[in-house]
Amino acid sequence: MLNIITLPATSLRERSKEIDRDFLLKPETQKLMVEMIDTMYQDDGAGLAAPQIGKNIRICVIGQEADKKLTKDLILVNPVWEKISKKTNLDTEGCLSVPGVFGRVKRFSKIYVTALDRRANKIEFEAKNFFARVIQHEVDHLDGILFIDKATDICRTDNALGAGICPPNLSDSSIRL
Repeated sequence: MLNIITLPATSLRERSKEIDRDFLLKPETQKLMVEMIDTMYQDDGAGLAAPQIGKNIRICVIGQEADKKLTKDLILVNPVWEKISKKTNLDTEGCLSVPGVFGRVKRFSKIYVTALDRRANKIEFEAKNFFARVIQHEVDHLDGILFIDKATDICRTDNALGAGICPPNLSDSSIRL
């Protein structure tokens, strides 16, 4: 398993670098992507971006449960997205790199994604609802943005002083990305 990098690590605030085909196809990079998926599941995440494991490269993984149409976990390399609807939704998010913190984040409900897959093939697809939310959260990581930068109603569940504890409806239904 890979170690999850958490705040206050400054590398989480840096924009990650695009990677080229040669770097992507290296055995070490292929192994890293498999380890990212294993780590995501080990830590109960719905997605994981390379900066969260200390690698500032533009790779993220999305668990197949993010969308019922996925038949396997998704690896996105150099992903970009654009909104295809003005509709947004507000939902609770958490993050493996900001443990014990939750907040409500507004995200676009429908996006169009372009990326490379793990074999350097170009992929394009629409993502809606939860699937779109996970992708936007992970691409934010690649841009050095954390969910707490966009969240409202931020609360903590692990506060030793007992102050700022999340209401049950905020932390129980949260997404850890």
